[in-house]
Amino acid sequence: MAGLRAALDALNAAGCETAYVDGSFVTAKEVPGDYDGCWDIKNVDPTRLDPVLLTFDAGRVAQKAKYLGELFPASTTETATGRTFLEFQQIDKDTGDAKGIVALDLRRLGDD
Repeated sequence: MAGLRAALDALNAAGCETAYVDGSFVTAKEVPGDYDGCWDIKNVDPTRLDPVLLTFDAGRVAQKAKYLGELFPASTTETATGRTFLEFQQIDKDTGDAKGIVALDLRRLGDD
């Protein structure tokens, strides 16, 4: 949770309003291994965005080290499928069936 919260805080500080979470984090697993997700680029100020959130080389090692998971801009295309990451994360990789993901309103992060 700490890594995800840190990533969401960094996105929020850059103006991001919505992030989507996927991966084992949103399954019935009692202890998820990590999280995957994507974020809406609308209203994001790239000068305030942590560059690690835009570093995708080397297996996203920098993101995994700093935030313990992976986040992609939602409108970016996932190369193997040609779908945007927002679309890609809503497809079950084993069955090809549609699945749900969790949308987070980052404007409410300070409301806890």
